[in-house]
Amino acid sequence: MKVYIAGKITGNPMYKEEFDFARKKLTERGHVVLNPASLPVGMSRADYMRICFAMIDTCDFALFLPNYKDSNGAKVERAYCEYVGIPIEDFSLYLRK
Repeated sequence: MKVYIAGKITGNPMYKEEFDFARKKLTERGHVVLNPASLPVGMSRADYMRICFAMIDTCDFALFLPNYKDSNGAKVERAYCEYVGIPIEDFSLYLRK
């Protein structure tokens, strides 16, 4: 399955490590991972959001890291998923499966 990872990037000095940990766990389970933390640095927030919405539109489900509630962008992504019907899962619950 194709999985989008969502979480806090802006203002999070550990975002690369957190997203990479999630990517590794998902890859181990055979998923194709769509990872916004791998996008190039230097674009506007609107540019990132447009790209992230395109990733979300192609995924089978979106996985939200625990810190997503601290991110305006990730909260918008979650609302978008809910609006268009993309299944959502919290990362901590996903790991328990």
